[in-house]
Amino acid sequence: MNYRERLHKVNTFIFDFDGVLSDGKIYVLPDGDQIRATDTKDGYAIHYALKLGYKVCIISGGYSDTMRLRFTNFPQMDIFLKVSDKMKTFEEYRKNNQLEYENIMYVGDDIPDIPVLKLAGIACCPEDASEEVKTVAHYISHKKGGSGCIRDVIEQTLKAQQKWMGADAHIW
Repeated sequence: MNYRERLHKVNTFIFDFDGVLSDGKIYVLPDGDQIRATDTKDGYAIHYALKLGYKVCIISGGYSDTMRLRFTNFPQMDIFLKVSDKMKTFEEYRKNNQLEYENIMYVGDDIPDIPVLKLAGIACCPEDASEEVKTVAHYISHKKGGSGCIRDVIEQTLKAQQKWMGADAHIW
């Protein structure tokens, strides 16, 4: 089954944070907190997917208060930070939510994401992902991490399912 055919089965999006939702750069403040830049277009696509009833989850090895703060206004989103074993968290989330692998799109960018990418129904990565990740991805976005990659994959999925730009798309 090719990438486009797989999009029709997606009901869940799971993302890494650093290098996927952010550009991978971390700025450390004097108080020790870390800040990362994210893209507002990615944020809109996530919000719209949640509004349409899709599950959205972040599984990241990183942690800072600002990572969680970025998605404060996305209450239906599941966020797991400071995860040392992404596969274990992924499997627990999948089982707890009664999800089939074929219904999950996972977007990762580096070596810790590979085991999960290999199980997901659709494995995606940003243009600037590591070469090892690119070899297991079903789709490599033309966008970089933190620069529209998430918007790209969500928009493609919703368009394939004829749910993009519905009557309520302009209402935040």
